[in-house]
Amino acid sequence: MKTYSMDLRQRVIDACDSKVETRAQTAKRFKVSISWIQKLLLLRRANGSIAAKPHGGGRQAKFQGEALLKLQKLIEERSDATLQELLDQMGTDASIMAVARALERLGYRHKKSRYGLRSKIAPMSNCCVKHGAKK
Repeated sequence: MKTYSMDLRQRVIDACDSKVETRAQTAKRFKVSISWIQKLLLLRRANGSIAAKPHGGGRQAKFQGEALLKLQKLIEERSDATLQELLDQMGTDASIMAVARALERLGYRHKKSRYGLRSKIAPMSNCCVKHGAKK
């Protein structure tokens, strides 16, 4: 979920400071929740700033640095390997999904037939033919 822009944050704060309308009316006008306005006002009171907080973090990727380069080398050697085979050859404690995410970061995409024809979506019959009509 994306954070609200600084422009919107400032306009909401200005509307709340003017006290022309209630917070519920302000929330409805700017299409935000009342609780978000309250959190924004608390943030300003605590920090003096209404800027969004930085991302809290998350898990570190299992394949980064040398492990990512090793994975790329394996793919170049055997481009037809499955995710499970790549995971087994890497010998790391990771999941298949971690391998898939690493491949995505490297720019590879999952495609069963690398050099096959692209599938097309085309009408199966003439567009002027009515369904069930006899010829």
